[in-house]
This record gives sequence, C-alpha cells and structure tokens, in this order.
Amino acid sequence: MDDKYTSALKRIALLGGMEDYIAVSSRELGDTLEMSQQSASKRILELLDEKLIVRDLGARRQRIKLTQNGIDELKREYNEYRRIFELTDHVTLRGHVASGMGEGGYYISQPGYIEQFQDKLGFRPFEGTLNIAVNKEDTGKLEVLRGTAGQLITGFESEGRTFGNVVAYKAKIKNIDCAIVVPERSHYADVIEVVCQYHLRRTLSLSDRDPIEVRVNI
Repeated sequence: MDDKYTSALKRIALLGGMEDYIAVSSRELGDTLEMSQQSASKRILELLDEKLIVRDLGARRQRIKLTQNGIDELKREYNEYRRIFELTDHVTLRGHVASGMGEGGYYISQPGYIEQFQDKLGFRPFEGTLNIAVNKEDTGKLEVLRGTAGQLITGFESEGRTFGNVVAYKAKIKNIDCAIVVPERSHYADVIEVVCQYHLRRTLSLSDRDPIEVRVNI
C-alpha cells in the first residue's frame, strides 16, 4: 500500500477513528498530516475510493471511521514493525489444550493431504489434530503468521467432494516437530489446530486446559 495512505490511516486511528466515527474537518486532518486543507480533502476522497474509510456527512461536519480494510492495513504495518524490532525467525504462541469437534482427523487422513504433508513438512501426520486455544495476549501474533507464506497444501477433489487449500506453518512443541494447519481463507480464530506424526496428547500426557506453547517458524 502507498505510504501516504498508511500515514493518513495512522493519524485517523490516533484520533479515535478505529473504534468509532470521529468528527474531523479537512483542515484539522491536514494539520495533523502537515499538508494543506485541499490536499487533506483529496486524501480523504482517495481513502474512500480505496474503501479504507467510511464517511458520514452530518449537518455540521463530516465524520469518518476506518473500515475493516483500513484496520487490516494498519495491522499489516504493525506486524512488519514487530518482525523488525521484536521477532526473529519464530513466534511463540501460548495457550491451553482444548477439545475439538473431531473433524480434524477426517480431513488430515485424506490421501490428497497426507502426500503433501510428507513432501512439504517431512512427516506423515497422525490422523487427528491437537486443538489449542491461544491466550488472548498472543492472538495478535496470529496476524504475524498471516504475513508469512507458510507451506501451501493444495486442495483437491475426491469422491465428488472438494477439499480446499490449507496453509501449514512448521512448528515445534517441546522439540517435537509439528505444524499449525489453517484453511487458506480462514481469518484465524483463537483456536489453532496442530498436526504431528505422533499422538501429541498421549506423547506429552496432555489433558484439556493444560497450558502449552508452540514455537512457530516464520
């Protein structure tokens, strides 16, 4: 994204425009961006065209607010800085073991996925996943993963059913090789699924609510 848009979004967010509409004139926004009123007015129109903000033209003055697209752009910017100043080649996710719906094993056991897991991750996964509810303070790190490529596990069709693309991120739990697997179009809920060649619950003697850490390569 053009830096001029990112700069404007940051200023609007700092004025409170991420949580709610803020009343701000073109002149006021121009002052914060160190530009003329005319240039600020043009910038607002550009942000509207890019669907990064929404505007409410009230009787007295305009009100603007970041859209989810605008917030996502700021998150991307934020995560890039985090990777520069805070992160190295990995991110650690902390959470606790959670019960799943039992669907993970069905999908993981599909031959179309298994062959790719062996090729790209280096192991044949146990037919089941370990579900981890990520701690609230670490959910922001899931956005960092979105900015990394991961290993694409290509979708396929089998017996008239379509299985979508999956992105896998190599990881370790207590030095055991594993991977986080996420449907390509997922928005990363706070529960992640982990695949491994071992039955992790048995191997690590895990029960629901047990604390756990996952070190993920990025």
